[in-house]
Amino acid sequence: MNSTAVVENPLGNDPIFRLIVRFSLPAIVGMVVNALYNVVDRIYIGNAPNLGAQGIAGITIGFPIMIILMAFGVLFGIGGATLFSIRNGQKRTDEAEEALGNAFFLLVASGIIFMILGQIFLKPLLTLFGASAEVLPYSMAYMRVIFFGAAFQTTSMGLNHFIRGDGNPKVAMLTMFLGAGSNIVLDPIFIYGFGWGMAGAAWATILSQSFSFIWVTSYFLGKKSKAKLRVKHIRPRWDVVKRITVLGTPSFVLQITSSLLNAVLNMTLIKHGGDLGISAMGIVNSIQTLLLMPVIGINQGVIPIISFNYGARKYDRVKQATRQGILSATALICIGYIATRTIPGVLVGMFNRDPQLMELGTYALKRWFLLTPITGFQIVSGIFFQAIGRSKTAMVMTLTRQGLFLIPAILILASLYGLQGILWAAPISDGLSTLIAAIFYIDGMKNLEKRALLREV
Repeated sequence: MNSTAVVENPLGNDPIFRLIVRFSLPAIVGMVVNALYNVVDRIYIGNAPNLGAQGIAGITIGFPIMIILMAFGVLFGIGGATLFSIRNGQKRTDEAEEALGNAFFLLVASGIIFMILGQIFLKPLLTLFGASAEVLPYSMAYMRVIFFGAAFQTTSMGLNHFIRGDGNPKVAMLTMFLGAGSNIVLDPIFIYGFGWGMAGAAWATILSQSFSFIWVTSYFLGKKSKAKLRVKHIRPRWDVVKRITVLGTPSFVLQITSSLLNAVLNMTLIKHGGDLGISAMGIVNSIQTLLLMPVIGINQGVIPIISFNYGARKYDRVKQATRQGILSATALICIGYIATRTIPGVLVGMFNRDPQLMELGTYALKRWFLLTPITGFQIVSGIFFQAIGRSKTAMVMTLTRQGLFLIPAILILASLYGLQGILWAAPISDGLSTLIAAIFYIDGMKNLEKRALLREV
């Protein structure tokens, strides 16, 4: 059984660039399509009668809470899939399936708990995250429904990482197409056709996520998967749960920090830019999501390649995969960056064509993304440490941009220069965090083999 699995898994033998293309291209396409969940909601709502800028602000206020929900999908999805890939590389197939089963339990359980708590504390949560009296009804109508689909979102997102680790990146891409495609179709029906407004956008989202949930679960119960989701492995084991959690913590912390960042940004914008500032940065965040999704796709494609070969002690392939991942991420992010420099008005105008919102949104887009091209290196170099099991280093690198630099920069510069200061905080943070990433990366590559021999994964 084990020998068959190794022969069928190309991660340890195929040329690295071919693997990156094979695993990352579907992930890139899938992530961009998946990003349309939130972006399409904002586009439809921003152009809907009686919603417009207030509707965009309503989703923007709820976005930090949605990031926290996604954080649990990342925690147990990436953490479990990293352990899954390492164990497969070590030819320990039964333990790989155990990681899959335990992660499935954690994903479903966390989604259910999140749903219950969200329904109970919805109004105080939205108020805490910066909802004004005018925007609060829009946020509540949207997030009330979103919470009902929490388990669908965490599980479909988390198990998709395992599908890539199982050697089927195209199936993982189809998962995202299914969910995002359904959302794009259902949004106008529910928002415009049924007249459900904010709630309609949310119902379209959670129904789409339920389709993805059924798809990913069926994959690991069917014949196409090498690893199987078995009942005996769904019962959680503490040592497996602990290892999954440790490996997933850097990505989880990144998501939680992102949620905190968005909350701080929203509250600062309320003070210095009002609801119009919230709406403008909501548009910038949507475009940023689309801009960074190709890099996240590279990450998701590179993780199983690095983890498998690290487990198999093929360190030259680990280094090669990381370097090529960084170059690919930088090239892709530059393409989107050029669009923000040349057609910012077109990008902002997709969401709403209110003159004031267009003017502020276009200006914010140019300032916020000033040094974005260098972030590709920072993101992929961080995932390298996570993929080889060095979670503490990965977490430090993860925290530098948003936690250590960006949040303080927003608070300090906003107090000194108002809205202008907020917009300059991002490029300052990008430059400083990339410098820190370079220091860790050079040391990590130089001492990879030595440190691998000193630790048990």
